[in-house]
Amino acid sequence: MAVSDDFIRRLPKAELHLHIEGSFEPELMFEIARRNDVSLPYATVDDLKAAYDFADLQAFLDLYYAGMSVLLKEQDFYDLTAAYMTRAVADGVVHTEIFFDPQGHTERGVAFEVALDGIWRALRDAEAAHGITSRIIMCFLRHLDEDEAFPVLEAAMAHRDRIIGVGLDSSELGHPPQKFQRVFAKARDAGFKLVAHAGEEGPPEYVRDALDLLHVDRVDHGNAAMADPDLVARLGRENMPLTVCPLSNYRLQGVTDMSRHPLRAMLDAGLMATVNSDDPAYFGGYVLDNYLVVRDALDISQDDIVTLARNSIVASFLKADEKARWLLEIQAVAEE
Repeated sequence: MAVSDDFIRRLPKAELHLHIEGSFEPELMFEIARRNDVSLPYATVDDLKAAYDFADLQAFLDLYYAGMSVLLKEQDFYDLTAAYMTRAVADGVVHTEIFFDPQGHTERGVAFEVALDGIWRALRDAEAAHGITSRIIMCFLRHLDEDEAFPVLEAAMAHRDRIIGVGLDSSELGHPPQKFQRVFAKARDAGFKLVAHAGEEGPPEYVRDALDLLHVDRVDHGNAAMADPDLVARLGRENMPLTVCPLSNYRLQGVTDMSRHPLRAMLDAGLMATVNSDDPAYFGGYVLDNYLVVRDALDISQDDIVTLARNSIVASFLKADEKARWLLEIQAVAEE
């Protein structure tokens, strides 16, 4: 018997791989563009949605950065984040750790604090209204030079109470982890948690380098690791979390047949895989949709679904007592 939608929805879960700029639904994008008097290269919402046919990661990123152009004021970032949090709560997310890309905004003349203040205020309001907790992870854009990342890290130093970690995103191929080894070392010395995209488009070596050179606490994606048995064994030994994004992989053609998605192999290998939505407005689904698609495409049992939910809590940056609370809640739902 298939695991019910309602069971998956009711399971407490964390979302650990979510780009807040990637949750920008077309309707909200057009609304903010109008109020900020920004022209979009699409006449209607339907025209914009029709562009969501991506040949690869770069084709998506071109549209992703174009969408960012309408975000100018603190209220814009508040509205963007509040909309995502509403969707997350509806999907049974009890904790989320969101990425934001300050370089994508500061290069347009939008101050670091404008984006951060809007995001932070929405997160706090969502916690007050719904009890959902959150953390913020600031990402470096890997297609830019490492020297450009250092000022961003310095800006984050003044907001250690609001930013828990740093990450690495954007175009992966041709931009290996070693390119950012120095800035990650400085972030680690400053006490930030460390994550990095690796193995989405890049080879297994990028995953290994994220571990050995960047010393990450989590690997974002990690799909390519499954081609290297020694690396798979190491990920298992080290209990290294992988923040997997099934619909993203499919829409960007990293996976062309969802029934062959590596999540099944990750679970079979005992890896700490988690399910996340990445850029849900562009890839056709929030976190619940991602759980449902792997349930339908892979041999995913109720026990597997419970494992994925548990992994999401264990892999989070929540405190030990908070993790224990949610793990008990997951067990209670599983036993009903």
